[in-house]
Amino acid sequence: MNDFEIYKEMGDDVQAIYRSRLLTEILLSLNEGNRQLSQLRDITGSTSQAIIPKLRELEADHLIETKEREYYLTPIGKIVASRVADSFATVGTINKFKHFWSTHSIEGIPNQLIKEIGFLYNSKILNDRRTKILNVYNSQLKIIKEADHVYGISSVITEGYADSISEKVKEGIPVELIVPLHVAEELKQSPYAEKLEVLKCYKNFKLILINEDIKVGLIVTDKCLALSLYKKRGIEYDITAGLFSSDPRAIERGERLFEYCKIRSEANLHGSYNQ
Repeated sequence: MNDFEIYKEMGDDVQAIYRSRLLTEILLSLNEGNRQLSQLRDITGSTSQAIIPKLRELEADHLIETKEREYYLTPIGKIVASRVADSFATVGTINKFKHFWSTHSIEGIPNQLIKEIGFLYNSKILNDRRTKILNVYNSQLKIIKEADHVYGISSVITEGYADSISEKVKEGIPVELIVPLHVAEELKQSPYAEKLEVLKCYKNFKLILINEDIKVGLIVTDKCLALSLYKKRGIEYDITAGLFSSDPRAIERGERLFEYCKIRSEANLHGSYNQ
């Protein structure tokens, strides 16, 4: 059975949730934690008379249960509610940053990030302006400077990035970087080769080679996430625009993306590069 056939068979059940503001709001609310009826009234702005029939409907579908005057999601209710939340976050993130997505290449972004793009909803876009030249670049360097750990995917390398990373490593801060092949080739040249030679004795530094052309720049620290992409045609990396977020959920998903790419990597460049 394909997606369209599933839609034809189950469309009414799915639309029943989305058509009802109250059903959706109750599910989204309970997705964040257990709630009493009075709390649901405050959150939804509805009366008990309006909410109770919806609660009974969700109970009949085994999506919620009640205990000690609190409503909570059942295991299958958590699945449904999380997917409802994801759908709104996904559409919201696409619409909120529509210009950014439409002017940048997303084809080379790992599927893991595309599937969870909703985690970027609470982000902001920074751009370089005439009055703020290198605004994005300087913001990224600031993130690195303030970090207690740094995980990154580097689609470009500059002396500023290299020096910032070197400083953090020498401070004893854990730093792990994933680089695609074209960046690895640049790291063999001066002045990067000399900087790497100095860092290779630090156990808190890992440089990882991935044998695929990841078209994304990612910095994830304990405090912030920064994401940059290639321009529309996927040829030129855009250093003039980027997404930034301090949302803990964005940071956690960014770390998961880093780990996903790390698992896909073929070799540890720090271990093999200097041979």
